[in-house]
Amino acid sequence: MSKPAPSTEVSSTEVSTAPVGASDSCAEPSVRSTVARAFGVLGVFSAGRTELTLSEIARRAGLPLTTAHRIVGELARWGALERTDRGSYQVGLRLWEVGALAPRGHGLREIAMPFLEDLYEATRQNVQLAVLDGMEVVYVERIATRNAVAVVTRVGTRLPLHATGVGLVLLAFSDAAFQERVLAAPMRRFTEKTMTSPTEVRRVIADVRHRRFAVSEGQITLDALSVAAPIFEADGRVNAALSVVVPSEHSAQEYIPAVHAAARGISRGLGWRPDVSASILRKRRLATRRDSATMPE
Repeated sequence: MSKPAPSTEVSSTEVSTAPVGASDSCAEPSVRSTVARAFGVLGVFSAGRTELTLSEIARRAGLPLTTAHRIVGELARWGALERTDRGSYQVGLRLWEVGALAPRGHGLREIAMPFLEDLYEATRQNVQLAVLDGMEVVYVERIATRNAVAVVTRVGTRLPLHATGVGLVLLAFSDAAFQERVLAAPMRRFTEKTMTSPTEVRRVIADVRHRRFAVSEGQITLDALSVAAPIFEADGRVNAALSVVVPSEHSAQEYIPAVHAAARGISRGLGWRPDVSASILRKRRLATRRDSATMPE
């Protein structure tokens, strides 16, 4: 990865809109405002809107055209945006390079890829790797084939926890307080099979935690079925999961052993050892109970 030229770096004086001679205390809110607006410009791009004109960017970001023009120009000079032959803009490779450095995605993907490839070779179906981010699941890797069932996900896609196989796994292995926050929030319905009842989701994730795999059928699209399993870290926590997505008429049972084997291989690559990790988790739970018991009323 080449280092950026010095002229492309954006300093606080370049982005500040404060009058010349203004004090630092006056300039700081302006710098923050401009940075927020720059993030807002980047945020208007999505899987369904990968290429936008300057006018569309300004309208979607809620900015005056002149302000959007200035911010887009800065982002393009840095490489976060690229101008196409048609005069519109798309996300630049420089932004992808920075995003690829995110530790949770980068290190995990490196360890996971051999196992994801083995799972793909064994099933010839869509294979996905996802992590927990806030109250959503983010897909950080995907292997697909033209002949597999169509899926809505791509690298970077975010979906709710309750409606996906990987999401149900991540929710099942989260702490009780987090589960209740998710269950208390509105649940989006994608199809007639999407679970939207907190009671039903609570029952399902209890079963997922016990069996260590999830089956999600027709929740995002009616023609697809997902089989997912948890990926354990060295301390026993689960912040990632993998899945295989197959046509809904397939039997989930035939994919469970392969999915389990791949998840277990990645977990071991991350330093997970069943006995050691279980011991760490027990000690952590005991410490949490002690802390709760000693807290003042």
